[in-house]
Amino acid sequence: MTRLLDVRNLNTRFFTPGGIVHAVNGVSFHVDEGEALGIVGESGSGKSVTMLSIMGLLSTPPKHSVTGEVRFGNRNLLQLNRTEMRNLRGSQIAMIFQDPMTSLNPVLRIERQMTEAIQQHLGLNSAEAKARAIALLQRVGIPGAKERICSYPHQFSGGMRQRVMIAMGLACNPKLLIADEPTTALDVTIQAQIVELLKQLKQELQMAVLWITHDLSLLAGFADRIMVMYAGQIVEQAPLHQLYRNPRHPYTIGLLQSIPRLDEQRERLKPIEGVPPSLVNYPKGCPFAPRCPFAIAICHTEDPPLESVGDHQVACWVKPSEQDVLQSSQPTVA
Repeated sequence: MTRLLDVRNLNTRFFTPGGIVHAVNGVSFHVDEGEALGIVGESGSGKSVTMLSIMGLLSTPPKHSVTGEVRFGNRNLLQLNRTEMRNLRGSQIAMIFQDPMTSLNPVLRIERQMTEAIQQHLGLNSAEAKARAIALLQRVGIPGAKERICSYPHQFSGGMRQRVMIAMGLACNPKLLIADEPTTALDVTIQAQIVELLKQLKQELQMAVLWITHDLSLLAGFADRIMVMYAGQIVEQAPLHQLYRNPRHPYTIGLLQSIPRLDEQRERLKPIEGVPPSLVNYPKGCPFAPRCPFAIAICHTEDPPLESVGDHQVACWVKPSEQDVLQSSQPTVA
């Protein structure tokens, strides 16, 4: 497959009065054309900051720095100026944000918010842009799109606002769609509808999708590969079914065993003990070591590299299997 996005050694730092925040630390990954990559991790693991760094959307203040290489096609996005990035965002790479109510402008009608990008990137006149916007709203399941396009965001339900955001993301036929926890504020029924909608659109448009979430179960029927992040690092990457069947990092095992499953009988769910490390006082060794029952001496002094183990890439000195966790007499991570 043709590689669409290639991120190499991405580092993001925020300079705050309390110290330097190590938000993203040496992240490297890729997305192929037409592929769905899921990025998973708890809050504060660096998922969203990684995507905002790629898109050039980090706000100032606080002062920040982004280093590394982000290749999209034959260009390094970190070297583009503001005008070049503005021309690329929306047309080549689009992003669906977590909360549509704060992402949509509350004082502008949906028509204005959709047609602006269409006219900017596709060069259509106002009538053509409106017709395309209506067609997009119909495509994502907005009933009465011809009338609803004149509505304000507050006149839509949460699920419908998220559908509007998806329509805006698809407006200019991007090659890559980044979805930053697009179902977090929605109930489970609407979540399932949004996942199915994006799955259908991905297949129809042959676009790549990068889905950020803290819920591994949400990606089960959608993603081709899963990337697990912890404390601003990638701790495991694997094809979807391989990661579910045979997780190799203690943190991934913990995430999987903390969610309900229909194929297993469990007396109770097992949480991951402890709390994530401070990203200001970043730990010297493996950032998961204080929470890991398999940690050995080297885990507290040296950060493990991301190494290939079969179909997986794992950053762990021990690399236990899920069976090891189940048989361990120590307090489990999951």
